[in-house]
Amino acid sequence: MRVLNLVKPFMGILPEIEQPGKTVPFKEKVLWTSITLFIYLVCCQIPLYGVVNTKSSDPFYFMRVVLAASNRGTLMELGISPIVTSSLIMQLLAGVKIIEVDQSVQEDRVLFSGAQKLFGLVICLVEAIVYTLSGMYGEASALGVGNIILIITQLFVAGVVVLLLDELLQKGYGMGSAISLFIATNICETVMWQALSPTTINIGRGVEFEGALIAMFHLLLTRKDKPQALQSALFRTELPNVSNLVSTVVVFAIVIYFQGFRIDLPVKSQNVRGYQGSYPIKLFYTSNTPIILQSALVSNLYFLSQLLYSRYPENFIVNLLGVWHTISEESTQMYPVGGLAYYISRPATIQGAIADPIRAVSYLVFMLGACGLFSKLWIEVSGSSARDVARQLRDQNMTIKGHREQSVVKELNRYIPTAAAFGGICIGILTIMADTLNAIGSGTGILLAVTIIYEYFEIFAKERQNDPSLSLFK
Repeated sequence: MRVLNLVKPFMGILPEIEQPGKTVPFKEKVLWTSITLFIYLVCCQIPLYGVVNTKSSDPFYFMRVVLAASNRGTLMELGISPIVTSSLIMQLLAGVKIIEVDQSVQEDRVLFSGAQKLFGLVICLVEAIVYTLSGMYGEASALGVGNIILIITQLFVAGVVVLLLDELLQKGYGMGSAISLFIATNICETVMWQALSPTTINIGRGVEFEGALIAMFHLLLTRKDKPQALQSALFRTELPNVSNLVSTVVVFAIVIYFQGFRIDLPVKSQNVRGYQGSYPIKLFYTSNTPIILQSALVSNLYFLSQLLYSRYPENFIVNLLGVWHTISEESTQMYPVGGLAYYISRPATIQGAIADPIRAVSYLVFMLGACGLFSKLWIEVSGSSARDVARQLRDQNMTIKGHREQSVVKELNRYIPTAAAFGGICIGILTIMADTLNAIGSGTGILLAVTIIYEYFEIFAKERQNDPSLSLFK
């Protein structure tokens, strides 16, 4: 019996969005995408009912920093974590052949999708229970049984809503995926807020604006020493500064530049004489998938390690996984200071990397290796390997120019695995570079935002090309 067959009894009770009966017009896709984003943003502002306090350390802090698709203390507490984690684990299981799935068979695709959905709901329920019982919203005795059940129910239902919103877009009612949409929206919101925030803060240097650009103009207008004011605006600590903003723009430009790197393989029709085209193989062949999977893996490791350490701080195995401390007596947020979690986390500053070169090297090796490995595994389980592409060309009665049908797979294997692995490593390098330059947000977040926005731009360009009547978008 195959593992996927175990999912069949649950297929009838899993929530599902039906496939559209006809092609959804582009304007309608824009509408559904906007509605999806609106629902998500509303849920990000609705606080959980029954919570006593949220002042304890946040084990999802690192996922929020990286993926920025959840909001502490709201219905979107768990965000996209269950869906991404489920996808990560299922794809890895399929990649190492523990789960046998043939993406060319419709039944296998349906069962695999159902298994991902079921596993995602289970993870959502488990995370909701662990999050509540671990004291994140107050001690269990203070919450009471009624509030505990209510909080878990709210988190689980919100997880179901996120899953359905993602499925709504992916089945063709909207554009892209809800996961990508939520990540890009939150990251762009973070960048804009830290650049233009009108909030005033006093951290011992007098009243300053939080937004880097507003702070620069305020300092230049109010201080007599203009060079000193400009230097403060460019390099002030503990608050966003103009150099952070410039670094963010530079990283955006570099990633957009690399998006154009590709090889076009000439293809021709086997039925229509003279019909030719090209099949593009991009440097970022697997797009932002490697960094999402790597971030999900690390964030879930941090989550598990921090929860175990808070309960068993003296256990040797738990300490090997990670040792956690707060950075100050006033702070409640815990950070890794030892164990595996410490050595796969990035140093906060260049000075920190110089002070602990072993940690810097281990982080560098892990980051690049994980991105390259996930990228190469992804093409095997997502239907984008050389074998899968050759099958797609064959089904369209196309072949690579100058090659017989039997040699198409061999020719594609010269490019696709290399593009996937090298592209994944390049994504890791760009992420590290953005973190080193102290770009606003995180290097991973910026990279995700740029690649996601670029994908939406390509979707828009393709739809506009296919439908010249889109006068509203000209």
